[in-house]
Amino acid sequence: MKIGRITSLTMLSSLLLSLLVAMPAGAAPRAGTQQIPVRLKSLGKTSLLALGSAAKPNAAAQGPEFINHPEYDITRSGAPRAGAPTKPPKPASSTVTTRHAGFTGFNGISHLDQRNASSGNQFSLEPPDQALCVGSGFILEGVNDALRTYTTDGTPVSDVTAINAFFGLPPNINRTPGATNIYGPFVSDPKCYFDPATSRFFVTTLEIDVDPATGNFATNSHTLIAVSQSSDPRGLFSLYSLDTTNDGTNGTPSDPGCPCLGDQPLIGADQNGFYISNNEFPLVGSGFNGAQIYAFPKLAFETGTTVNGVLFHNLSLAEGQAYSVQPSTSPTLSEQSTKNGGTEFFLSALQFTGTYDNRIAVWRLLNTSSLNSSQPKLTLVSSIHTSETYGQPPNAEQRLGPVGSRPLGESLGEPLEQLAGNDDRMNQVVLAGDTLYSGVNTVVKSADSTLRIGIAYFEVKVGQLSSTISNQGYLSVSGNNVMFPSIGVNANGQAIMTFTLVGPDYYPSAAYAKLGGAGAPNIHLVGAGSGPDDGFSGYVAYGGAGVGRWGDYSAAVAGPDGSIYMAAEYIPNTSRTSLANWGTFISIVKPQ
Repeated sequence: MKIGRITSLTMLSSLLLSLLVAMPAGAAPRAGTQQIPVRLKSLGKTSLLALGSAAKPNAAAQGPEFINHPEYDITRSGAPRAGAPTKPPKPASSTVTTRHAGFTGFNGISHLDQRNASSGNQFSLEPPDQALCVGSGFILEGVNDALRTYTTDGTPVSDVTAINAFFGLPPNINRTPGATNIYGPFVSDPKCYFDPATSRFFVTTLEIDVDPATGNFATNSHTLIAVSQSSDPRGLFSLYSLDTTNDGTNGTPSDPGCPCLGDQPLIGADQNGFYISNNEFPLVGSGFNGAQIYAFPKLAFETGTTVNGVLFHNLSLAEGQAYSVQPSTSPTLSEQSTKNGGTEFFLSALQFTGTYDNRIAVWRLLNTSSLNSSQPKLTLVSSIHTSETYGQPPNAEQRLGPVGSRPLGESLGEPLEQLAGNDDRMNQVVLAGDTLYSGVNTVVKSADSTLRIGIAYFEVKVGQLSSTISNQGYLSVSGNNVMFPSIGVNANGQAIMTFTLVGPDYYPSAAYAKLGGAGAPNIHLVGAGSGPDDGFSGYVAYGGAGVGRWGDYSAAVAGPDGSIYMAAEYIPNTSRTSLANWGTFISIVKPQ
């Protein structure tokens, strides 16, 4: 449902002019905008095809199926700010349909695929965390912790390969009988991006060193980056490592509570740069240092030269620390991204107290063309805009299946688990023309008066020095849940959003909705779940509390022909492991 057209307008002229003036020597930088030089370490080369041919079957079962590592969450507490919303939104319900003009789809990577990748030297993992990029006739899909390539008709053209193997790391776990020091680095949160200007694929993941004897976290963390050397993702990639420990060693800043990790690295690009944003947490103990933004010259990655960049660290915003500042990508070169010496746009949410908010932030990184110089001169500015209300989502109920549909839960004597709704952080951002698109999970009051998970989405029109929320709305299904949105937008501005549909009436399913029409968008149920989620992470016997991990994000991207490619988690009707039954579904929609 479209509501609140043109709800805010913030001019950046005076702020921009003041920031573009050269700072006098010795002057203190603005809070959260100190620029620190960084350099990537080269890790050599890799190839999906070569790794697939080298993998050997391994039926051994040495070692555990998973390790319970610490979880890192943003603390949301304190009294709501004055004037903040006090009630959840109550949007109109969308209609669910199974008619889909211009649609095709196929199964992607499943838990069974992930667990058995690279000779089975893997842990069982939940949630999958969806990566997807499309270009040059190929689809590259990633999950925790595996990758696979397909042609655009869904034909697999590489084996399912462990992310550890792809980045040249020891495996999650070496299951070879008699092996010692069996644990390898922890990796998580994969992302990928196809650069339409240069026809190169980028893949990233979080990495944390571990004690090889115990599997416990050590004291160093990195974001790993792979960039293809051609337009074929099956071929060679150049590998790089970004040190995110930030404890003052190895040229990193000395941040509070560190050594730290850069959680859930988010990626974006404009014509000049490649950008990584993460949330910084101490590896040991509590704390949160806010969002960190890294900027690198794209050309250096693609030519294989030394890659130097810039870090903007410990970012603050309004009354809290900035979190999940999502960089943007674009299906084609945007006129807006060429202004101000090159501009990369970001969006973020501002809900700091665990209740409700009605603001989003637009960020600009200016003069990105200077990334190609030896001394980049960048400026980071932000503006806050009044938006529709969103708030901390609840967990999601799921449909109860017949006896036998939950073999793991039934064998443990445990009840049907819920699915984690996580939080209301901003999801992936797309710049198409002069408009940014994104969405968040949010609590909604359903038509039956229950609190469910819905989606709040935003369209932000950007000018050289201004930003306007030009359209916004909600997606919800009465008595059920929609969650973990990603919006794909083509060069014509046709936008389609993918997500999971789940609730008392639906097994966890992959779905999409076309944005831009009048009223509540219809929901297209395309990957119908075959049963309830029956994964280990929600069961008490495996350290859970009745709520299984889900998401943490989906993915959507426009292909060269204008079709929207999407990937989301669901429960497929395929073979499973004893510990989990999740799968992914890849949808392709040609906008009509």
